[in-house]
Amino acid sequence: MSMLPADDLAGAADEPHHEAVARAIALLVERRDDPPDLATLAAEAGLHPHHFQRVFSRWVGISPKRFAQYLRLDHARRLLSVQSSLLDAALDTGLSGPSRLHDLFVTCEAMTPGDWKACGAGLVIRWGLHSSPFGRCIVGTTDRGVCWFSFITGDETAAVAEFAGEWPGAELVRDQAATAAVVATMFAPIGQRPPLPVLLRGTNFQVKVWEALLSIPPGRVASYGDVAAAIGRPSASRAVGGAVGSNPVSVLIPCHRVIRASGIIHTYRWGSSKKQALLAWEAGLTGVKAA
Repeated sequence: MSMLPADDLAGAADEPHHEAVARAIALLVERRDDPPDLATLAAEAGLHPHHFQRVFSRWVGISPKRFAQYLRLDHARRLLSVQSSLLDAALDTGLSGPSRLHDLFVTCEAMTPGDWKACGAGLVIRWGLHSSPFGRCIVGTTDRGVCWFSFITGDETAAVAEFAGEWPGAELVRDQAATAAVVATMFAPIGQRPPLPVLLRGTNFQVKVWEALLSIPPGRVASYGDVAAAIGRPSASRAVGGAVGSNPVSVLIPCHRVIRASGIIHTYRWGSSKKQALLAWEAGLTGVKAA
């Protein structure tokens, strides 16, 4: 396993406006009940209001005002009320073999049981640390697909150690260029994204749940019970929740699209605020009507 010392973790510079947009999004989520005005958001981002409006709209796809509308609780509840039939219809098409779902953006391959037990032995994983419109992240990718994506909410060294611990048999190679391309694709406008393969390592049950998540379209949500019923395990909501929480490829496998049946957005590994922001971003990009 090849790793870098902690002092070398900073990496190459990313898109300069990512962190500014991330700060503005965090403030919008924090003050969703009393949204800040454009001048306040621009000050948080460190940009002139007019420039900030253009930068935000470029990266998020909608205006800050529109984004704030998607953060309301009643919007999530309305989405949940129409989701069950959509998920059932998507799953009726079948999930056997490589999954090519939600506009063919993500293609999914599960490791064989032998590969799973080998913990990545013989696998070369290229990894990197990057900024994104939703905060810092760590990415791992192989010749077979992206195998890791997580946000970083604390110490970067600890985040790298967690990632490496999931792949003790693999050779880890720092490659900012390869992983930057993954991040750029992930956060490109919907409809402008080339297919991005994902390599999943998990139990049969976990993989089944993760594949089901790919059937939830961008801009929509489902409850844990919806997912459990859709995979033929209606009494397994708690187990589904565990599988959702252990998803190794956040955003691409959209665990953020699963919420409580009450419509409350909670229980996200990197905080409910980030989950709300991702849902609002997708709703805006797909043109879902705000409540």
